[in-house]
Amino acid sequence: MSSQYEREFKSILEGKEDILSKVTKTCSTLEKGSYCKIYNKPFAVIRAAGSFGVDLVAVRGDISFLVEVKTSIEDTLHFSQVGGKLQRQAEDMVRVCEKTKTLPIYAFRLKNYRGDSWRIFTLDTKGLEGRANVVHRRLPKIGRSKNGNFVMRWNEGMPLSDFISYLCL
Repeated sequence: MSSQYEREFKSILEGKEDILSKVTKTCSTLEKGSYCKIYNKPFAVIRAAGSFGVDLVAVRGDISFLVEVKTSIEDTLHFSQVGGKLQRQAEDMVRVCEKTKTLPIYAFRLKNYRGDSWRIFTLDTKGLEGRANVVHRRLPKIGRSKNGNFVMRWNEGMPLSDFISYLCL
């Protein structure tokens, strides 16, 4: 299911022209321009083997981060669903990122959306340093439900075009 979107997100961060052309087909001129900034500052992106809560690792000289990719036709993703698996994955990701001082990223793609369909979030993580900390403070955090479970609302995320523009200053 999401491996197609993992590959899409990986290709975007790597600055692959064919994928960027496809992804930005319904984007505004401004969004397209922001996406194209990745051509000059691409990432090396590795797909993580297995399912331990991280789909991709993105690395570049000035910053690196762990990425979990989520997709849905609904604009809200409740982590308490599917037996709490997503909740446990997110909690594990926080622990790993705090231990290693690595920026956690959630990339949420809304299916059947015209325009920039990707939104970027982070988890509330302590102990980040340097550029990772600066980027972390700027990103919207994944919210919590009344019961304390994570909930990701697509419309509260940062558009991927804005994230790329910011990272490629």
